[in-house]
Amino acid sequence: MKLGIIDYGSGNLHSVEHALVHAAAEIKGASSIERVTTAAELGMCDQIVLPGVGHFADCRNGLMAVDGMVEALRDAVMIRGRPFLGICVGMQLLADEGYEGQVTEGLGWIAGHVRPLPRTSQLDGAPDLKIPHMGWNTLHVKTEHPVLAGLDEAAQVYFVHSYFFETTSPDMVIATTDYGIAVPAAVGRDNLLGTQFHPEKSQQVGQQILRQFLSWRP
Repeated sequence: MKLGIIDYGSGNLHSVEHALVHAAAEIKGASSIERVTTAAELGMCDQIVLPGVGHFADCRNGLMAVDGMVEALRDAVMIRGRPFLGICVGMQLLADEGYEGQVTEGLGWIAGHVRPLPRTSQLDGAPDLKIPHMGWNTLHVKTEHPVLAGLDEAAQVYFVHSYFFETTSPDMVIATTDYGIAVPAAVGRDNLLGTQFHPEKSQQVGQQILRQFLSWRP
Protein backbone atom coordinates (compact mmCIF):
# COMPACT_ATOMS: atom_id res chain seq x y z
CA MET A 1 0.00 0.00 0.00
CA LYS A 2 1.26 3.45 -0.90
CA LEU A 3 -0.03 6.91 -0.05
CA GLY A 4 0.98 9.62 -2.49
CA ILE A 5 1.25 13.30 -1.49
CA ILE A 6 0.99 15.31 -4.69
CA ASP A 7 3.99 17.61 -5.02
CA TYR A 8 3.03 20.41 -7.40
CA GLY A 9 4.85 23.35 -5.81
CA SER A 10 2.36 24.19 -3.06
CA GLY A 11 3.78 25.23 0.26
CA ASN A 12 2.92 22.92 3.16
CA LEU A 13 4.32 19.69 1.73
CA HIS A 14 6.99 19.02 4.34
CA SER A 15 4.69 19.41 7.35
CA VAL A 16 1.99 17.24 5.72
CA GLU A 17 4.53 14.53 4.92
CA HIS A 18 6.02 14.61 8.43
CA ALA A 19 2.59 14.38 10.09
CA LEU A 20 1.50 11.48 7.87
CA VAL A 21 4.72 9.55 8.48
CA HIS A 22 4.23 10.02 12.22
CA ALA A 23 0.60 8.86 12.00
CA ALA A 24 1.50 5.84 9.84
CA ALA A 25 4.10 4.71 12.38
CA GLU A 26 1.26 4.06 14.83
CA ILE A 27 -0.75 1.82 12.47
CA LYS A 28 0.16 -1.76 11.70
CA GLY A 29 0.19 -2.29 7.94
CA ALA A 30 -0.25 1.40 7.10
CA SER A 31 0.65 2.69 3.66
CA SER A 32 4.14 3.92 2.92
CA ILE A 33 4.18 7.71 2.52
CA GLU A 34 5.74 9.14 -0.64
CA ARG A 35 5.75 12.41 -2.55
CA VAL A 36 4.61 12.03 -6.15
CA THR A 37 5.59 14.45 -8.89
CA THR A 38 4.34 12.69 -12.02
CA ALA A 39 1.08 11.26 -13.31
CA ALA A 40 2.68 7.81 -13.60
CA GLU A 41 3.71 7.86 -9.93
CA LEU A 42 0.22 8.94 -8.89
CA GLY A 43 -1.31 6.06 -10.80
CA MET A 44 0.51 3.61 -8.53
CA CYS A 45 -0.92 5.08 -5.30
CA ASP A 46 -3.59 3.47 -3.15
CA GLN A 47 -4.39 6.66 -1.19
CA ILE A 48 -3.94 10.28 -2.23
CA VAL A 49 -3.40 13.56 -0.38
CA LEU A 50 -3.59 16.92 -2.14
CA PRO A 51 -2.15 19.71 0.04
CA GLY A 52 -2.49 23.37 -0.80
CA VAL A 53 -1.48 26.76 0.57
CA GLY A 54 -1.93 30.18 -0.99
CA HIS A 55 -3.90 31.46 -3.97
CA PHE A 56 -6.60 29.26 -5.55
CA ALA A 57 -5.57 30.09 -9.12
CA ASP A 58 -1.88 29.54 -8.41
CA CYS A 59 -2.58 26.10 -6.94
CA ARG A 60 -4.88 25.19 -9.82
CA ASN A 61 -2.30 26.34 -12.36
CA GLY A 62 0.48 24.48 -10.55
CA LEU A 63 -1.54 21.27 -10.66
CA MET A 64 -2.37 21.76 -14.34
CA ALA A 65 1.30 22.40 -15.13
CA VAL A 66 2.26 18.83 -14.20
CA ASP A 67 1.81 16.84 -17.38
CA GLY A 68 -1.20 14.52 -17.13
CA MET A 69 -1.60 15.02 -13.36
CA VAL A 70 -5.21 16.24 -13.36
CA GLU A 71 -6.26 13.37 -15.65
CA ALA A 72 -4.39 10.82 -13.51
CA LEU A 73 -5.96 12.28 -10.37
CA ARG A 74 -9.44 12.06 -11.86
CA ASP A 75 -8.84 8.46 -12.94
CA ALA A 76 -7.48 7.41 -9.53
CA VAL A 77 -10.12 9.13 -7.42
CA MET A 78 -13.27 9.38 -9.49
CA ILE A 79 -13.00 6.15 -11.49
CA ARG A 80 -10.92 3.77 -9.37
CA GLY A 81 -12.21 5.11 -6.03
CA ARG A 82 -8.91 5.73 -4.26
CA PRO A 83 -9.37 7.42 -0.84
CA PHE A 84 -8.61 11.12 -1.25
CA LEU A 85 -7.85 13.87 1.27
CA GLY A 86 -7.61 17.52 0.19
CA ILE A 87 -6.15 19.97 2.71
CA CYS A 88 -6.92 23.72 2.75
CA VAL A 89 -6.66 24.88 -0.90
CA GLY A 90 -6.45 21.18 -1.76
CA MET A 91 -10.01 20.96 -0.43
CA GLN A 92 -11.08 24.17 -2.17
CA LEU A 93 -9.92 22.84 -5.54
CA LEU A 94 -12.73 20.26 -5.34
CA ALA A 95 -15.20 23.11 -6.04
CA ASP A 96 -16.60 24.16 -9.41
CA GLU A 97 -14.96 27.60 -9.26
CA GLY A 98 -12.82 29.83 -7.09
CA TYR A 99 -13.30 33.60 -6.88
CA GLU A 100 -9.92 34.66 -5.53
CA GLY A 101 -9.00 37.72 -7.59
CA GLN A 102 -10.48 36.13 -10.71
CA VAL A 103 -12.80 33.30 -11.68
CA THR A 104 -10.82 30.07 -11.83
CA GLU A 105 -12.22 26.67 -12.70
CA GLY A 106 -11.83 24.00 -10.02
CA LEU A 107 -11.96 20.24 -10.35
CA GLY A 108 -15.76 20.24 -10.05
CA TRP A 109 -15.97 17.14 -7.85
CA ILE A 110 -18.14 18.74 -5.15
CA ALA A 111 -20.63 21.36 -6.31
CA GLY A 112 -19.94 24.84 -5.00
CA HIS A 113 -17.75 27.92 -5.13
CA VAL A 114 -14.84 29.31 -3.12
CA ARG A 115 -15.66 32.82 -1.88
CA PRO A 116 -14.04 35.43 0.42
CA LEU A 117 -14.77 35.13 4.10
CA PRO A 118 -17.07 37.97 5.21
CA ARG A 119 -15.43 40.62 7.40
CA THR A 120 -18.70 41.39 9.20
CA SER A 121 -19.96 38.60 11.42
CA GLN A 122 -23.39 37.16 10.77
CA LEU A 123 -23.44 35.50 14.19
CA ASP A 124 -25.35 37.29 16.97
CA GLY A 125 -23.13 39.42 19.18
CA ALA A 126 -19.91 38.46 17.44
CA PRO A 127 -17.37 41.21 16.63
CA ASP A 128 -16.11 42.04 13.17
CA LEU A 129 -13.49 39.62 11.97
CA LYS A 130 -9.80 39.59 11.25
CA ILE A 131 -8.99 38.22 7.81
CA PRO A 132 -7.27 35.85 7.25
CA HIS A 133 -8.88 33.53 9.74
CA MET A 134 -5.83 32.21 11.54
CA GLY A 135 -5.74 30.06 14.66
CA TRP A 136 -7.59 27.40 16.62
CA ASN A 137 -11.35 26.90 16.32
CA THR A 138 -13.79 24.30 17.56
CA LEU A 139 -14.78 21.66 15.03
CA HIS A 140 -18.53 20.91 14.89
CA VAL A 141 -19.05 17.50 13.27
CA LYS A 142 -22.45 17.50 11.53
CA THR A 143 -22.39 14.13 9.76
CA GLU A 144 -20.78 10.92 10.97
CA HIS A 145 -17.65 10.09 9.02
CA PRO A 146 -14.99 7.43 9.70
CA VAL A 147 -12.13 9.93 9.38
CA LEU A 148 -13.67 12.28 11.99
CA ALA A 149 -15.01 9.55 14.26
CA GLY A 150 -14.48 9.71 18.01
CA LEU A 151 -13.47 13.36 18.24
CA ASP A 152 -14.31 15.23 21.41
CA GLU A 153 -17.16 17.73 21.01
CA ALA A 154 -14.73 20.46 22.07
CA ALA A 155 -11.99 19.33 19.66
CA GLN A 156 -10.11 22.24 18.13
CA VAL A 157 -8.20 22.34 14.86
CA TYR A 158 -5.95 24.89 13.19
CA PHE A 159 -7.07 27.17 10.35
CA VAL A 160 -5.25 29.61 8.05
CA HIS A 161 -7.46 30.94 5.24
CA SER A 162 -9.23 33.97 3.78
CA TYR A 163 -11.68 32.09 1.54
CA PHE A 164 -14.27 29.40 2.22
CA PHE A 165 -15.99 26.62 0.29
CA GLU A 166 -19.66 27.53 -0.20
CA THR A 167 -21.10 24.23 -1.37
CA THR A 168 -24.48 24.05 -3.10
CA SER A 169 -24.97 20.58 -1.58
CA PRO A 170 -25.37 21.06 2.20
CA ASP A 171 -25.43 17.28 2.73
CA MET A 172 -21.76 17.23 1.69
CA VAL A 173 -20.74 19.47 4.61
CA ILE A 174 -19.39 17.06 7.18
CA ALA A 175 -18.15 19.58 9.75
CA THR A 176 -18.24 23.34 10.33
CA THR A 177 -16.56 25.93 12.50
CA ASP A 178 -17.88 29.33 13.57
CA TYR A 179 -16.09 32.36 12.14
CA GLY A 180 -18.63 35.02 11.33
CA ILE A 181 -20.60 32.32 9.53
CA ALA A 182 -20.79 28.55 9.81
CA VAL A 183 -17.66 27.88 7.76
CA PRO A 184 -17.52 24.45 6.10
CA ALA A 185 -14.51 22.87 7.84
CA ALA A 186 -14.80 19.47 6.14
CA VAL A 187 -16.67 18.43 3.01
CA GLY A 188 -16.92 15.08 1.33
CA ARG A 189 -18.76 12.29 -0.44
CA ASP A 190 -17.98 8.69 -1.30
CA ASN A 191 -14.17 8.35 -1.24
CA LEU A 192 -13.55 12.14 -1.17
CA LEU A 193 -12.77 14.18 1.94
CA GLY A 194 -11.54 17.75 2.17
CA THR A 195 -10.58 19.76 5.24
CA GLN A 196 -10.34 23.54 5.35
CA PHE A 197 -8.27 23.21 8.50
CA HIS A 198 -4.75 21.81 8.61
CA PRO A 199 -4.67 18.39 10.32
CA GLU A 200 -0.87 18.40 10.06
CA LYS A 201 -0.83 21.49 12.35
CA SER A 202 -3.64 20.36 14.66
CA GLN A 203 -1.52 18.36 17.14
CA GLN A 204 -3.22 15.35 18.77
CA VAL A 205 -6.59 15.94 17.09
CA GLY A 206 -4.91 16.22 13.71
CA GLN A 207 -2.93 13.06 14.30
CA GLN A 208 -6.12 11.17 15.14
CA ILE A 209 -7.73 12.41 11.92
CA LEU A 210 -4.69 11.40 9.84
CA ARG A 211 -4.55 7.93 11.44
CA GLN A 212 -8.21 7.44 10.64
CA PHE A 213 -7.70 8.58 7.06
CA LEU A 214 -4.88 6.09 6.67
CA SER A 215 -7.20 3.33 7.94
CA TRP A 216 -10.20 4.48 5.87
CA ARG A 217 -11.44 2.00 3.27
CA PRO A 218 -14.51 3.58 1.60
